[in-house]
Amino acid sequence: MSKIRVLLAEDHIIMREGTREFVQREPDMEVVGEANDGEEAVALASRLKPDVVVMDIRMPKLNGIEATKQIKQQYPSIAVLILTAFDTDQYIFALLEAGAAGYLLKGVHAHELIDAIRAVYAGESVLHPVIASRVIRRVVSPFPESKSVDPLSEREMEILKLAAKGISNKDIGEKLFVSPRTVQVHLGNIFHKLGVASRTEAVLFGLKRGWMSLEDLP
Repeated sequence: MSKIRVLLAEDHIIMREGTREFVQREPDMEVVGEANDGEEAVALASRLKPDVVVMDIRMPKLNGIEATKQIKQQYPSIAVLILTAFDTDQYIFALLEAGAAGYLLKGVHAHELIDAIRAVYAGESVLHPVIASRVIRRVVSPFPESKSVDPLSEREMEILKLAAKGISNKDIGEKLFVSPRTVQVHLGNIFHKLGVASRTEAVLFGLKRGWMSLEDLP
């Protein structure tokens, strides 16, 4: 079985070493590189092509927001999971817009971090409960009506609504009698049509356009 290849981007050595220890314990994961700053994170992502980057926000040379943006622009298939102590709206929405697939606050249990790595690797979104509540509150601010998008197909809309419920790609596939890979392909098409870079951003877009309501969320 191929392992999930993880790159750690964290300038605090003790924090990075602790995260590496947790990840390396898992039989389905391996740490393939460690970056001490944002520039190194982008360079290592380019050279190593990891599956998941666990990224801090405040780092020397290049912050986590810009590093995430550059990585996602160059390698859209790499999932970026934010692990940080900061939960301000400025950071949260800048990172979600940059394409981060998950946002955890430092202090989460090791098993929550491990579960989050597996989830973003599978193409899902993971938000710390504090972050999720802030995201939901932002829903009242609509997208500009001037932003036109290609219409979603009936199947794409169905998948987006199921994604909004927090259902995994595997479970969506079982419900629709298709493979998880097919679900990922549909989600990729949805992201492209909506001009977004993550499941979370796609769900927010749908909420703000009225395609679904807050009652549809888990």
